[in-house]
Amino acid sequence: MSSLPLPNPSALEHSSTVSAAIAAEIIAAGGWISFSRFMELALYAPGLGYYSAGLDKFGAGGDFVTAPEISPLFGQAIAHQAVQVLNLTGGNLLEIGAGSGKLALDLMLELERLEALPVQYCILELSADLRQRQQQRIEREASHLLPRFAWLDRLPEKFTGLVLGNEVLDAMPAELLTWRSGTILERGVALHDGHFVWSERALTQGGLLEQAVALPPAQFISGETAYTSEINLAAQGFMRSLGQMLERGLILMLDYGFGESEYYHPQRSQGTLMCHYRHHAHGDPFFLPGLQDITAHVDFTAIARAGMADGLDLLGYTSQANFLINCGLTDLLGQISPEDPASYLPMVSQVQKLISPSEMGELFKALALGKGIESGLRGFSRGNRGLNPV
Repeated sequence: MSSLPLPNPSALEHSSTVSAAIAAEIIAAGGWISFSRFMELALYAPGLGYYSAGLDKFGAGGDFVTAPEISPLFGQAIAHQAVQVLNLTGGNLLEIGAGSGKLALDLMLELERLEALPVQYCILELSADLRQRQQQRIEREASHLLPRFAWLDRLPEKFTGLVLGNEVLDAMPAELLTWRSGTILERGVALHDGHFVWSERALTQGGLLEQAVALPPAQFISGETAYTSEINLAAQGFMRSLGQMLERGLILMLDYGFGESEYYHPQRSQGTLMCHYRHHAHGDPFFLPGLQDITAHVDFTAIARAGMADGLDLLGYTSQANFLINCGLTDLLGQISPEDPASYLPMVSQVQKLISPSEMGELFKALALGKGIESGLRGFSRGNRGLNPV
């Protein structure tokens, strides 16, 4: 990790405070906590976690760049899918975890251009710091739209319209398991000489074991071969909550990941856990807790099954490239004149990043689940991978 940029003294002190809080919980728990609990504390501990403290996270000055930060065309394209859902339901918009607020801003400005503004754009944002940054951005760049925005502390009991999440599921705390020698072990975190270390315990009962036994590694791992991967119970539970909340409308999730058979491919034996710090990706979640993002790819099969278990219909699953093109991304690009190279060429580069298979186009997927939507969705009109996202 010596090749990574060093934090400034105040950031280093903050990370030490986060580490001490996690260490105290490990000691209080008898010397071991699950990795999902470690991840939850490192990312979301009030006032301390990566998403709870006042740190730059998005864009060139942060740790990673999301699709809305790459191009305004991302939000503009999604707006064209939103128009269809809003027309069908007469509902509103709810974004889960709005990040910097860029997606909300671009989407609403395009809806305004299309004369299709919803009455309300709700944002569920648990981070007080991010909520403030979102409000400031919208007030600065589109103050006339600010009255249409509402920030929520929890999911509403009932909702009709479009629920949107971009790179939300990957940051939910994941369970980390190892399949080895006919047993399934849960990887947790312990302390050794004051440092965080991996520590495994055998899974003996419960829903986590039931899922793990049914997954592909339980069938293809034999002998002394070991296979490590994730199960995201938190993300599954969240989708069930969305299913219970939604009366009529669409839940659209865009994130990076795979269907089950590819997620648990025999060659992916080290799982998908990844950390992001100052635009460097690495695999050590114990590096500077509180200063880096920790993620795991999304198992879209598990997410779809969880939503369908609570009454949602699986309406579409495709690559981000297919989804954005279906929503008119190239038409939006075509509105910019090639005779204005200063404007046109940067947009071409941005679109390339969004849809190229070697960039975000294939690894990132769009998953749609809903209730009471009878019409075919625009974003899945071509390239829909069917009813079983594997």
